[in-house]
Amino acid sequence: MSRAAPDPRLTPARPDLAAAKLRGIVAAPTYADGRVMHVAAEIADVRHAPTPEAPVDTQALHGETVTVYDERDGFAWAQLEGDGYVGYIAATALREGARTPTHRVAVTRTLLYPRPDIKAPSHGALPLGAALRATAVEGLFARLDIPAFVFAAHLVASGTPAPDFVAVAEGFLGAPYLWGGKSALGLDCSGLVQLALREAGVAAPRDTDMQARAVGTAQPVDADLRHLRRGDLVFWRGHVGVMRDMHELLHANAHHMRVASEPLAVARARIAANGAGDIIAIRRPMR
Repeated sequence: MSRAAPDPRLTPARPDLAAAKLRGIVAAPTYADGRVMHVAAEIADVRHAPTPEAPVDTQALHGETVTVYDERDGFAWAQLEGDGYVGYIAATALREGARTPTHRVAVTRTLLYPRPDIKAPSHGALPLGAALRATAVEGLFARLDIPAFVFAAHLVASGTPAPDFVAVAEGFLGAPYLWGGKSALGLDCSGLVQLALREAGVAAPRDTDMQARAVGTAQPVDADLRHLRRGDLVFWRGHVGVMRDMHELLHANAHHMRVASEPLAVARARIAANGAGDIIAIRRPMR
């Protein structure tokens, strides 16, 4: 039986170079061990090619660990530790070594301050899910090792899951749609699902086709869908949404160009009319 070809989205291999861990699996003229780095920017685009004009396939968030296998022309060719995605990241967004986070951001976006004072001018922000290291608490603020301060109530200890991933997704209502995006500044359908599930401690792959195979347990796809409940994931080809209850679908979509909530029946009819077909899968995440 022939071995299935590795998924290029998750395989650090190019015609000229591959990760050393792939010796004997992928043929390449050169192999690299890679070096561990982390995302120092608020958000880092992960592109399909080493150019600013290349499409953004996904994003890496502040504090995320990556393994860099090559760097040239201002871009690092890297694999994300969290979901294994491979692509090109601006080298300026990365710093050496892995972070040892103590906390993560638990609100859609929190501001960075130079001192523990709400009247101080903010000099940046961090997105939901950003991993960071807090070194002390000063009043209402947590001191970070960046250095900067954030409002302490916006953080949770690393490893503390959100109780309801649907509530996390609902927090993004109205956020703009952005292909490849994974923050309140813009996100796509599978990015919304992955991010919300991760906050609840459920690992999920990045893209819809991967999620439709791997997340939770399969549910029947029938005509009336009376078995649907809050938290079920509904998939079309290239699209996914989250059920808020038996009838209402939450999804980042290019029709509204934002994260929107609407009756599943309305979305289902529109998606079919636009030529994308009917629902192909329903998954119920493990909870």
